[in-house]
Amino acid sequence: MIDAIFAILAFFIISTLSLTKSEGLPVNLPPAATGQGQGDTPATVTIAPQGQVYLNREAVPVANLAQALETFRGDQPQILVILNADESVTHGVVVKVMDQVRQVEGARLAIATTQP
Repeated sequence: MIDAIFAILAFFIISTLSLTKSEGLPVNLPPAATGQGQGDTPATVTIAPQGQVYLNREAVPVANLAQALETFRGDQPQILVILNADESVTHGVVVKVMDQVRQVEGARLAIATTQP
């Protein structure tokens, strides 16, 4: 009986792990004790460790990021942009990306972190 319960428990654990949805690329996020969840994330901007920038897993030059976000936003009045920056990325690259996001009217910016 206990074996059956453990089998069912293992099935539920494995099946719920496959239900998670990640829009960004895998990077090592820095920890933050005050981090909060943001609910749905319509746009995810990822900065890889080498400095490449991706919008929802598609490579985008930093200079064209604002235009790509405008296109992605469409006719929505606001867009939430989640910034996934690897902790090894230099501050200058992050500032350039944030500057491009702030050029999009109605864009709200959130920075992704992990819980410590």
